[in-house]
Amino acid sequence: MVRRFALTPGEPAGIGPDLCLLLAGSAHPHVLIAIASHALLSDRAAALGLATRPQCVTPDAWPSEPAPAGTLYVWDTPLAQPAEPGHLQAANAPYVLETLTRAAQGCLDGSFAGMITAPVHKGVINDAGIAFSGHTEFLAQLTGTPQVVMMLATHGLRVALVTTHLPLKDVAASITPQRLEEVTRILHADLRDKFGIGSPRILVCGLNPHAGEGGHLGREEIEIIEPTLQRLRDEGMDLVGPLPADTLFSPKNLERCDAVLAMYHDQGLPVLKYKGFGAAVNVTLGLPIVRTSVDHGTALDLAGTGRIDTGSLQVALETAYQMTGR
Repeated sequence: MVRRFALTPGEPAGIGPDLCLLLAGSAHPHVLIAIASHALLSDRAAALGLATRPQCVTPDAWPSEPAPAGTLYVWDTPLAQPAEPGHLQAANAPYVLETLTRAAQGCLDGSFAGMITAPVHKGVINDAGIAFSGHTEFLAQLTGTPQVVMMLATHGLRVALVTTHLPLKDVAASITPQRLEEVTRILHADLRDKFGIGSPRILVCGLNPHAGEGGHLGREEIEIIEPTLQRLRDEGMDLVGPLPADTLFSPKNLERCDAVLAMYHDQGLPVLKYKGFGAAVNVTLGLPIVRTSVDHGTALDLAGTGRIDTGSLQVALETAYQMTGR
């Protein structure tokens, strides 16, 4: 069955518009609607020398069939100022958030089966006076979701996070029994319900070096992590850990694992990105909608050059198709 998906190009001065245009050079099995400035995409296609043609569509007459190769459906969302590749403009920050809002609202009202996002630039949005810490937190607030989970995935490895964009000094205090339980429940439920894994096996990192080494390097494993995991094991969840993060990511450990739960951003994601950079996807779990994203940033220095790879965006598309096809 043909489904409809929203595609947000992210920061207009970055590579997101380029990625969307390049992606539209091939045919796709579902209807993709880029929520973006038609003028931006037309100008960027010309600058890149692409034959891709942005075609305006509107909510009152969504196309029912996928666009042919070389055509990109666009729900026109005007910029505040013309965008120049590589040059950030705070005036366009509200435009970026409007594209995300339109996509998410469309998912909530059933117009879209899911949304796929290209990278935004957090710094320029904050420079515009808008508090913004990332897609994950923005979409959680917009959808009224009290707890979401960031998970990155590539071939053979999924890594979810208990904490996301926090200073390292704040991580330990943020790992509470309640938070760990909520994140683990969301990860387990979405692996089962959205990825079709009947009984997910999850490896859980410790917080401290050597998983605390029996309390000599920290007591979070003894006092928080292990008791919480045991309560969930008693309900039937297959949870292994807490394990030392420096040895958890060995092939032997990962061969019978559906996901790894890391305690903080730079504990798990460096391994994931080393293994699959350019071919990985960022998935927001726990939302009432499906949202996937690329695993990289705006790459301002490459915008408008054509020297980019659409691999991560393609994986994000395929993952959204998988998550909504059940």
